Amino acid sequence: MKGALLMAVAWLLLAGPAAGRGRLDEGKELYSKACASCHGPNGRGTTTQGPAVGAGEREGLGPSLRGVGALSADFYLRTGYMPLRDARDQPHRRSPRFTDPQIRAIVAYVASLGSGPPVPRPHPERGSLSRGLQLFTENCAGCHQIAAVGGVVTGGLAPSLRDSSPVQVAEAVRIGPYLMPSFPTSQIGDRDLDSIVRYVESTKHPEDRGGWAIGHLGPIPEGLVTWLIAAVALVAAAAFIGNRAKP
Repeated sequence: MKGALLMAVAWLLLAGPAAGRGRLDEGKELYSKACASCHGPNGRGTTTQGPAVGAGEREGLGPSLRGVGALSADFYLRTGYMPLRDARDQPHRRSPRFTDPQIRAIVAYVASLGSGPPVPRPHPERGSLSRGLQLFTENCAGCHQIAAVGGVVTGGLAPSLRDSSPVQVAEAVRIGPYLMPSFPTSQIGDRDLDSIVRYVESTKHPEDRGGWAIGHLGPIPEGLVTWLIAAVALVAAAAFIGNRAKP
């Protein structure tokens, strides 16, 4: 019995590194097929528009991935931002091109290219909803709107956060994808990040204490719609009363 246990432990110790090497090999192969045309062989980046060596004939233009860690790779792949059909396009959320195991393999390979931040693990349950609202209003609502439904900004579009997971929100805060600025821990600490994530999660299922939300457009648009409906109702009522008063 003791000998069998020792053999099992030994097998696990040997299988662990082998599985890790297998994942890196798979990630490198997937990277070469789908990513190297823009980010270059071995993640060194492509600074001039044109086909990258060993990456087919696709024209690419992308930054180096050395030192970005698992953080950036996980975000861009899981949101479907990458790979881009055209390196000059703004990335938009779409279904991921890769399966979850494939994403894990590519992320592991990119993370192996240099030391970089890992995938964050936010804890929104530890955050403060009121603090999250304050921080989101100050740093995010100008582009994403206070209801986190997205908006138009100079040179691009700020996406809705309705489909973003807590991890993706945390990743975006640290990365600053596309036109969005990045917020390191010196600006937004981990506890404040938990509060922001908690607030974003609350916008997905808002409480309509006033009744009819009208798409959560805000108090001013909702008030205008209410007055418009009231005006139409008053005109209709006046016309009805006028018609009945005629001899």
